[in-house]
Amino acid sequence: MTPDPAASRRALAEEVASAVPTPAPEWREAVMAVPREAFLGAAVFRPVGGRWEPVHRVGVGEAEWTRMVHSDRTWVTQIDGLDAADAVGPVDGSPTSSATLPSLVVRTAQVAGLREGDKVLEVGTGTGYSTALLCHRLGTGNVVSIEYDPGLAASAAAHLAGTGYTPTLAVGDGLQGCKEHAGYDAIVATCSVRSLPPSWFWQLDDGGSITTTISGWMLTAGLIRLTLDGEGTAHGRFTDDTITYMLARPHERPPHPVFFRQDGETRAARLPPDLLDQWAGRFVAQLAAPSAELMTTGSGIVLRDVATGSQAWTETDGQGVTVHQHGPLRLWDQVEAALEVWRGAGAPGLGEFGMTATPWTQTVWIGSPEGPGWPLPA
Repeated sequence: MTPDPAASRRALAEEVASAVPTPAPEWREAVMAVPREAFLGAAVFRPVGGRWEPVHRVGVGEAEWTRMVHSDRTWVTQIDGLDAADAVGPVDGSPTSSATLPSLVVRTAQVAGLREGDKVLEVGTGTGYSTALLCHRLGTGNVVSIEYDPGLAASAAAHLAGTGYTPTLAVGDGLQGCKEHAGYDAIVATCSVRSLPPSWFWQLDDGGSITTTISGWMLTAGLIRLTLDGEGTAHGRFTDDTITYMLARPHERPPHPVFFRQDGETRAARLPPDLLDQWAGRFVAQLAAPSAELMTTGSGIVLRDVATGSQAWTETDGQGVTVHQHGPLRLWDQVEAALEVWRGAGAPGLGEFGMTATPWTQTVWIGSPEGPGWPLPA
């Protein structure tokens, strides 16, 4: 049977529209109108056994490709700069670009509160699919999109032109914004950041908003919309969504050797490390140790500070949980103290967190700006 992309788009749009909370009908119409198949090229990657396997359109056939493309899932399109179309077999590495699942794109746009006529800067063009959705909703003349990777930018430009969308496209570091076309009513990032870049504040019009996911090297994120007041301070609350985007490339961890210490100070842990299995718990841990990455072992967790090499690791036995710490930072001390504050506040979900930010100081807090809080890394 010949696949019908239009019918598949309708089914995808209905699936996206059934999400809770329900997106505005204009976003359902955008998903129905924008041909996602036009933005995925000839191949994607899928995870298989810890590696990334390329799936080529010609290999799976049109029916299966149409089904894949119109599923509400993220398809990785690039691994460490290698495009899926250029891969001849499974590869190792980390995703560096993807076609984000449509429901996440729509959810982010919904949180941003975008309205017809708003001028928006999208940080992270990617394949161009999210850009096309913005164009359909806002009008192409109101959309500026910037992409860090020149190759991805060229591909996205071709995809957009081929589907009749003509936004303003730029190549460069989206963390610097796009001052040539400022000011903006809204900035929407389809990548995560460790903190808000100063340029985003300066390129917003009065009363403008920033919508992004605040993340870090423990790879847990909070989705937030912040509104800029007349004094140049942005305020907002996180949503309860447990979602994330890839970190902006300048905010990724720097290359570093991986090794584990076997010495250090030892003590009994006051709190169980499985608190970090909870999204909000890990988010708090990330706030408390912003330059640390998290790994798991068969018997506990490992925290490693990228900046100093400090490490903490836990072991569980019949007597409880033991923590070992080495280096200038006592990582588990930092994390445990923050988790105790969080639990003392009732262990709230991310919807109880908020953020107050200027170009120079940015704080994530629980409950209110007067409540317990943690500064984001500069």
